[in-house]
Amino acid sequence: MSNYAIILAAGKGTRMKSDLPKVLHKVSGITMLEHVFRAVSAIEPTKNVTVIGHKAELVKEVLAGQSQFALQTEQLGTGHAVMMAESELAGLEGQTLVIAGDTPLITGESLKELIDFHVSHKNVATILTATADNPFGYGRIIRNERGEVIKIVEQKDASEFEQQVKEINTGTYVFDNKRLFEALKNINTNNAQGEYYLTDVISIFREAGEKVGAYVLRDFDESLGVNDRLALATAESVMRRRINKAHMINGVTFQNPEATYIEVDVEIEPDVLIEANVTLKGQTKVGSETVLTNGAYLVDAKIGAGAVITNSMIEESEVADGVTVGPYAHIRPGSSLAKDVHIGNFVEVKGSSIGENSKAGHLTYIGNAEVGSNVNFGAGTITVNYDGQHKYKTKIANNAFVGSNSTLIAPLEIGENALTAAGSTITRDVPKDSVAIGRSRQENKDMYALKLPHHPSQK
Repeated sequence: MSNYAIILAAGKGTRMKSDLPKVLHKVSGITMLEHVFRAVSAIEPTKNVTVIGHKAELVKEVLAGQSQFALQTEQLGTGHAVMMAESELAGLEGQTLVIAGDTPLITGESLKELIDFHVSHKNVATILTATADNPFGYGRIIRNERGEVIKIVEQKDASEFEQQVKEINTGTYVFDNKRLFEALKNINTNNAQGEYYLTDVISIFREAGEKVGAYVLRDFDESLGVNDRLALATAESVMRRRINKAHMINGVTFQNPEATYIEVDVEIEPDVLIEANVTLKGQTKVGSETVLTNGAYLVDAKIGAGAVITNSMIEESEVADGVTVGPYAHIRPGSSLAKDVHIGNFVEVKGSSIGENSKAGHLTYIGNAEVGSNVNFGAGTITVNYDGQHKYKTKIANNAFVGSNSTLIAPLEIGENALTAAGSTITRDVPKDSVAIGRSRQENKDMYALKLPHHPSQK
């Protein structure tokens, strides 16, 4: 039979104290809603329906083209939210997963196990539960001697005996799809909140003599629902440990995993060494045997094998095998560093390509440049690429030598094997095999220093 999924993402999340819808707050680089959607994808649903409400268009953008949407104009409870999906799912044969969009730690593996349990036990409904060391505040799962769920009791309504029960409701369910929407027609708002509770359908099924079961999560952390910033930080911490553990199992060495931040879509090959205080974000990929030292900060960067990134920032750029960067370098978006390039301390590269074995050791800015192989930049070199209105390109051919403190005013081309003299301002193209000198002539005034007040003879 087919699987279907309803993701509840309509709420504002008042306790987050944010103008952003709760489900759009991020954990390890992607929104909570995306984490849930990825987990749900593991059950291969024939239809996904995401229930949206508060700032619906923002939420819709995140899953555009991946999910159907149902609009809940008034937030009248979880039961009411599920009712909004009726036009998409009513009458279909199969089972429907209902899950909140603020549960970013749930895994696809657990959801698959939940579905399998539901089908194999022929339940009309199955509740995903967890065992809590301190269940205070949670709804308790009350079972009969056959292990079937009799009811869900909220903390305020639980007897002294029921309060001792440690199995709690996570708010994730699987239902027989047809029976779900039939039962929803019989729930009401006769409760303290004046809302339609999804949990009321459990009582309806029990009264009809139908079988309701519960599947217990192996890892309590997966049950976390994020309602405030404290829970968001907890989710981030758990996710960080989970991500780092997966990389370590795959052969990555962490000197201090607790002080390393890696987002969920980062890819790292085996034998990479990561020191403390490293941050890897977005779609970053790191090749084998690369070393990332303390303070390395990479965003959407592609790093080859055997590179060494020392306390530097690389954004939206490609770094080939054997490249060394830093310390204190900044590789800005749109740059590519070919094999064995060296970018040293206090060097900035922006929107430029640099060929094999080229070197910029220190105190240099390379912007909007095409640099060939075996080029050497002396300290203090600047490519002047911007006149206040337009940006211009500098082209430097293979084996060129740029002398220290050269100012290269684009548009400009420097030919193969050419050299610029130290301290030069270069405004015209330099042909290959040429030496360009662009500085004023030095004059020495013999013995003139004797006349100056700072000279020792004047004191």
